[in-house]
Amino acid sequence: MSTHKRENIWVNLILNVVLPSLLLTKGGKWFQLDPAPILIMALSLPLIYGIYDFITRKKINMFSIIGFISVLITGAVGLFENIPTQWIAIKEAAVPLLFGIAIYVSSFTKKPLIRSLLFSPELFDVDLIEASLDEKGTRKDFDQVMSSCTGWMVGSFALSAVLNYALAEWLVKSPSGTEAFNSEIGKMTALSWPVIALPTTIVMMVALMKLMKGIETATGHPLDDVLHPEVREKLAAKDAALEKKRAEKATPKNEGNEGA
Repeated sequence: MSTHKRENIWVNLILNVVLPSLLLTKGGKWFQLDPAPILIMALSLPLIYGIYDFITRKKINMFSIIGFISVLITGAVGLFENIPTQWIAIKEAAVPLLFGIAIYVSSFTKKPLIRSLLFSPELFDVDLIEASLDEKGTRKDFDQVMSSCTGWMVGSFALSAVLNYALAEWLVKSPSGTEAFNSEIGKMTALSWPVIALPTTIVMMVALMKLMKGIETATGHPLDDVLHPEVREKLAAKDAALEKKRAEKATPKNEGNEGA
């Protein structure tokens, strides 16, 4: 069993994408600093996380590399004047597009990214699933499911790229290096969550549902059996807590009825 610390995909995205973007758009007001120090702070997040990830897991973090490049381009456009703002739209489209390409290309390697994003050991009992596939001889069927899920994930990032480009083209009109430019970048960042995150999350959820159904079919196990033991325990504890609350709510009512 590997002793390397497993990667948390959400921490990965927050430190490599979300926080650097917020620093670029809001950091000046938050910390009362000039654009150059803010850019350095924003760049340091994916850089430090990438180094930390390499030390702890002995792997190059692709998200950190893409996040660093993304922040560098955005920051450079904001720092210097007379740079075409269309570069922002290109960058906004390029980042999710690079993620999609990376997922597709990695599907031909021994360590496809789809396993980190969907078929994660934090969610599924991967050892049980792998053993069941070998026992039932359904690995090819499962590989087809994974291929389909990869297509859905690549499609979600392609959709994000199109929406990112359209949103940036629509909102960012002012010259770089101006207060209006920074305001437009901030508005774009705020709108990107409902406009972009929602539809792409829906597509990802479709991919996850297809994966869950495929696992059930290929292994012959119900979904509850193939979830990671810790996930099963959390779900069971949650169900027990809900059942306890229902019982507590029902008890006073029943006692009152008996007294009457």
